[in-house]
Amino acid sequence: MNNRDNLTQRLLFCNTLPSLPTIALKIIELANDPHVDMVKVSHYISLDPALAAKILKLANSPLYKSRRAATNIRQAVCVLGTHAVVTIALSFSLASSLIKQSGNNHKAINSKHFWRRSIAAALACRALGEKLGLKIPDDLLLVGLLQDVGILAFDAIIPKEYEAVFATAPNHDALLKAERTAFGIGHDELGYALLKLWHLPDYISMTCIASHSQSAPKEIGPDISGCVAVSGHIADYFLNPGETGRIATATEAAQSWLGLDSAALVEVIDIMGAEMSPVEALFEITIHRTKDISGILSQAKELLMMQSLVKMRELEDKSQRDGLTGAHNRSYFDDTIQREFILSTQHSLPLTIALIDLDHFKNVNDTYGHLVGDAVLIAVVRAIYGQIRQDDVLSRFGGEEFILILPGSTLASAEKLLSRIKNSIAEVRYKLDNQRFVTVTVSIGVAANMDGGMRFERPEDLIEAADLALYAAKQAGRNTIIEWNQSLQLK
Repeated sequence: MNNRDNLTQRLLFCNTLPSLPTIALKIIELANDPHVDMVKVSHYISLDPALAAKILKLANSPLYKSRRAATNIRQAVCVLGTHAVVTIALSFSLASSLIKQSGNNHKAINSKHFWRRSIAAALACRALGEKLGLKIPDDLLLVGLLQDVGILAFDAIIPKEYEAVFATAPNHDALLKAERTAFGIGHDELGYALLKLWHLPDYISMTCIASHSQSAPKEIGPDISGCVAVSGHIADYFLNPGETGRIATATEAAQSWLGLDSAALVEVIDIMGAEMSPVEALFEITIHRTKDISGILSQAKELLMMQSLVKMRELEDKSQRDGLTGAHNRSYFDDTIQREFILSTQHSLPLTIALIDLDHFKNVNDTYGHLVGDAVLIAVVRAIYGQIRQDDVLSRFGGEEFILILPGSTLASAEKLLSRIKNSIAEVRYKLDNQRFVTVTVSIGVAANMDGGMRFERPEDLIEAADLALYAAKQAGRNTIIEWNQSLQLK
């Protein structure tokens, strides 16, 4: 018998595992009965006054926007629905009994921290479901609550061995990997085995596994397991608000599992904020002090909004870039030259542009192939970016031709920069093999507005002037820089 099988077998005979009270076992029986009726549910809930009080309180809480108040258990069952009441009762019953029995006797885990995280995860799981429009808030609360029950099982079966593994894991994902390395099984699978031992419905037990980076069984579906998986990351942030990087981790998980972005998670945080107090009261546990929670919620929303803004800017920037070289695209150039030309003309500021064309580049593509040609273009752009200022704008003008906008630069200062660029490109060595390299040179045409009395009527005229200068550079033998002058007539 391997270590994995040994641990699952020890679950059957472990006398340190929390035992379930009679009412919890009865509720599990109800949960497995597809034909359970309202009368039977009301009867068994009424046998436990504390549980009955919670159900009644819940039916009248902001979590359930009922039009009529429930004054007794039967009315509460009518308001909430039979399945919902059974699921909720199971959540309360299991949480209450496990919290009381776990206490602080465990060596490996901090019981208080474990249950705070479990309740936070349950709340987050419910909120994610609401955001997605899933009509099973109570099921999500329950599976979110129980997703890590395998940790309790580990701590009950092998407390000393588990303590060493638990103490060295920096986060939840690392813990799961460490468990599998040390014991051949993670708390996801051990939790599944424990819930099956307690005869919980399959869809609840399976979620333990599906939410820990494993494929979702058909009975569950990807949305439910995704909600559970993401809820753990959100809970980690709420318990460690100073570790702001956890929000990024939660966002990545939400995108990967559920297709939710930062903006969507802001709405989830809003839902959690509205539901946190009633959930804490129902489970009789405090995730954070009331005076702290508003600040944590605000911080989370601020971080998520910042992430959303950064993402939007990244997408905007990507839409303005040439997909191959990373230089700006033609559309971005057109917008920028219009803006810079107006500034140059209105304020008498020099504006220089330069057209840069790779000499005989067709020969590179024909001789070595387009993949090599593409690699050379990328290397050339890198060389140019290594020389220009932050305010300068490099765009791919077409094929192997690039255009450079130099705001505030005179022809004299531009000439020095362009000489460095030309020399830097000539030094590019694209390696084909151990003996062969591809090198290229460039021809450059330059024109300036509002420099030395030169003033163009339109930005198109400035571009044409640079193009004429580029043509002159090619006629002069290439690998040279030519400035536009009056002898190079515009059309």
